[in-house]
Amino acid sequence: MTAPIPRDIPDLPPIPGHVVLPPTVVPARAVLIPARRRAVAVFRGLIALLALTGVAVELLTGGAPTTALSHFTIQSGILLALVMLVSARCAWSAHHPLPGALTGAALFYVLAAALVHHVLLAHASSPFAAPDGTGTAWQTAATHILHTAVPVAALLDWLLLTPAGRLHLRQAPVWLLYPLAYLAFSLARGELLLPGSEDRYLYPFLDVDQHGYKIVLGNALLIGLALYALAVLLVALDHIRPDPLRRPR
Repeated sequence: MTAPIPRDIPDLPPIPGHVVLPPTVVPARAVLIPARRRAVAVFRGLIALLALTGVAVELLTGGAPTTALSHFTIQSGILLALVMLVSARCAWSAHHPLPGALTGAALFYVLAAALVHHVLLAHASSPFAAPDGTGTAWQTAATHILHTAVPVAALLDWLLLTPAGRLHLRQAPVWLLYPLAYLAFSLARGELLLPGSEDRYLYPFLDVDQHGYKIVLGNALLIGLALYALAVLLVALDHIRPDPLRRPR
């Protein structure tokens, strides 16, 4: 007659000379080989070309290159073009994609520039709207490219060609560090230039000569809150939108 099997079997001691490794979680990207996505690469290359075209036209027709490069729109357009070029290479060569925090930041900045332009600078009811007919035809074309065509194309790439669920709420405050640094740069630049200099303050809502620091900082605070809401909206949409790369079962 055999002895009954105990209900609780004690853990066996480790075998001498063998190291017991703790359980680990292997990320999916470590075992899944990305496929070539040449059509995606071509589309992203076209977005980069479009952004660089707008930047080049603005640099050639917008006065001093240093002044044009000081605009947030130009800087965000250059950043998006670089990110799209690297992303296109990754898609063409079947490399792992860029981190979602980087691609999300590039998208966020061009959308922020477009939002500020269309709501504050181009809207007729805005107190900061520029008068109609300002700028040459080339400058108008560059404005439409950088503030409308590029953001729409980048948004379509994100919605239709980028994996979902890669953005996180903790990234939203980090994305705001660049606009905050740009605010400090813009105000410092205005202080260093002589009073009455052309384009001393690049945006009318940051014009300290006209509004004073109290109103300018209030404008910056309101814009910052709006941009934070935009960042949170992007993160929320990233977690509820369907994944374009997930195959239906």
